[in-house]
Amino acid sequence: MMMRYVAVALTALALLGGCQKKDDPSEAGPAERAGRKIDQATQQAGEKLDSAAKQADQQLSDAAKDTSQKLDKAADKASETLNNATKEAGRKLERAGEKMQTAADEREAAKK
Repeated sequence: MMMRYVAVALTALALLGGCQKKDDPSEAGPAERAGRKIDQATQQAGEKLDSAAKQADQQLSDAAKDTSQKLDKAADKASETLNNATKEAGRKLERAGEKMQTAADEREAAKK
């Protein structure tokens, strides 16, 4: 698309060399009209690029927010799972300790 603008600009410049100014200053020559069209097309292209950039920025912002929320949820779930596993491991260790204590008490009682 940019090549079109360059081609149009080069054509307009080529026409400038061969255009003659009209006696009536209110009438624009072909090169001047082409130049105005190039200016308009360039301005419109710039506006479209600005709009596309703003839209892309908003989409990236929305995606980042969504990803952040998903990561927060995953971290919360992982933390909860780890806490539950830690509690369960603690209970099992406590039961093992109680069994060891009972076995030690039974050995001690058997000695007497």
